[in-house]
Amino acid sequence: QVQLVESGGGLVQAGGSLRLSCAASRSIFSGNTMGWYRQAPGKQRELVASITSGGSTNYGDSVKGRFTISRDIRKNTVYLQMNSLKPEDTSVYYCNARWYSTDDFWGQGTQVTVSE
Repeated sequence: QVQLVESGGGLVQAGGSLRLSCAASRSIFSGNTMGWYRQAPGKQRELVASITSGGSTNYGDSVKGRFTISRDIRKNTVYLQMNSLKPEDTSVYYCNARWYSTDDFWGQGTQVTVSE
């Protein structure tokens, strides 16, 4: 079983920034995709951003240009830098880790609240 430990959520005013972290208990050096998803009450879980072990990134349309995903392979950690936050970014953010398209794990979620 892989453990994903998330941190960095909280309350911020619109226009502010937060950085989320997700530390994995398994190496993310190869065969791995790390992602951040979010789910607001009454809505489906959606992709925010992902990054492969090769460094390729993918972003949801609503966060392009504002959020940046990165990783530290030595620490098996992925980060989500969130800038220019909007109230509609308010959600529970979940870290996802996948190896070789078969082993799939989720973090416990961290709340991000953006006030007007």
